[in-house]
Amino acid sequence: MTLAHVRSCAVVGLEGSIVEVEVDIAPGLPAFTIVGLPDTAVQEARERVRAAIRNSGFEFPQRRITVSLAPADLKKNGTSYDLPIAAGILIGSGQAGAQFSLEDVAFLGELSLEGQVRHTQGVLPMTALAREGGLTQIVVPAVDAPEAALVDGIEVLPAGNLRELVEHISGEQSFRPFYQTEPPADPGGTATIDGFDMSLVRGQENVKRALEVAAAGGHNLVMMGPPGSGKTLLARCLPSVLPTMTREESLDVTKIYSVAGLLPPERPLISARPFRAPHYTVSNAGLVGGGHWPRPGEITLSHRGVLFLDEMPEFGHHILEVLRQPLEDKAVTISRAQGSITFPANFMLVGAMNPCPCGFYGDVVKACSCSPSAIDRYQRRISGPLLDRIDIFVDVPRVEYEKLTDERKGETSAVVRNRVEEARTRQRARFGSSPGVLTNADMGPVEVREFCGLDDASHGLLRAAMQQLHLSARGYHRILKLARTIADLAEEPAITSRHLSEALQYRPRELGAAA
Repeated sequence: MTLAHVRSCAVVGLEGSIVEVEVDIAPGLPAFTIVGLPDTAVQEARERVRAAIRNSGFEFPQRRITVSLAPADLKKNGTSYDLPIAAGILIGSGQAGAQFSLEDVAFLGELSLEGQVRHTQGVLPMTALAREGGLTQIVVPAVDAPEAALVDGIEVLPAGNLRELVEHISGEQSFRPFYQTEPPADPGGTATIDGFDMSLVRGQENVKRALEVAAAGGHNLVMMGPPGSGKTLLARCLPSVLPTMTREESLDVTKIYSVAGLLPPERPLISARPFRAPHYTVSNAGLVGGGHWPRPGEITLSHRGVLFLDEMPEFGHHILEVLRQPLEDKAVTISRAQGSITFPANFMLVGAMNPCPCGFYGDVVKACSCSPSAIDRYQRRISGPLLDRIDIFVDVPRVEYEKLTDERKGETSAVVRNRVEEARTRQRARFGSSPGVLTNADMGPVEVREFCGLDDASHGLLRAAMQQLHLSARGYHRILKLARTIADLAEEPAITSRHLSEALQYRPRELGAAA
């Protein structure tokens, strides 16, 4: 009996650390102890490992077994430590003679009671972590090998069961490394999302234009109109006109979904932009993220995509207010007594709301039954500071019968997406030397000053708008960023009063709280 060392990985949020798994098998009364701040799932590994070793045809040592997970001050959670613990016990007990050094190898995987290696959450970020830590090989569950192989620069070894792992360590039969022979299938990256296409929308040309502008510059948007006017349909068509994600963006999103356990097994790489539409009963932790072991919330799951809030005023006041910091910082920080975790949250916020409790204020067909005070209270459920972080407000009127029955098809999402892609290409060229700035909506004061210059006529127009609309400094900057996007769509290098006039039309009219 001896001391065995193997390596694994721990992920906290989307970051983590290499974990040294030390197994000591000593004489004494039979015992199995795991130390190093393990959670309940790691503690339960004792029974899974014991049964998996026996049912794989090996002998579980009847000795005093101590497993140390270092660094000891980093909390360990999840089931990925089953495989390294089992490997350490078999090496330490002499049942698996290591024929080569394991210093540069990481082990990940959950064990079934019969010794099969099961799917493990967070394989992609842990594989990236292992590569960054200087490891050259990683043993993962066979079902997770396509996900792990997305990371370049590390050899992926797929393990089907515990006996195969012992044969590999002992040099009897080595694993065949898994390589991604072709890019993963792209089931939605450049196609319509769930069949939603802009050509399905009848009428609403002004709203479709607003969605195109929002997609081109990554701007937040709120639609307001009576029930049944098409707000939800328009929102669900938005992902179909967004630009195709780059590989870096796809990997960012895939890491989040891998950690959250939401990565579809048939899609190791998420290539379609996320579209998240939580119900207004969502909790604070469900939206922002949290829990005893913090997990990504809806705003992180919509990273690089769209967060759609239908019936926006029905969301709790506190729920809406927590969006203010992520909208500004493009990240969300969850603080606990043990420390803080930061998740990315660079998303487009799209809201839909009725103009009043009955939904028909301003409708040309059906009269509103709400009192002025009720209308005012309803609209003021969304605070001024939150509205000040939204670039585009657009009215969605009732669709006329003639437009509903018109057989002519409008522009398809593919046509609109081509214009959006061209506008994004101009922005990437413009912000090439500005780290962290990908779209016009990401611009800070420095970029606004450099890229959003105005001529004399535009200065006069904006000065008058500032006085009439009582714009804040943030509102002033958002008008300029929006005008810059409109100019990009028009393929014009400079902002003119025409672009500025359209941007000003997207400011709220009825929502007086938005300065």
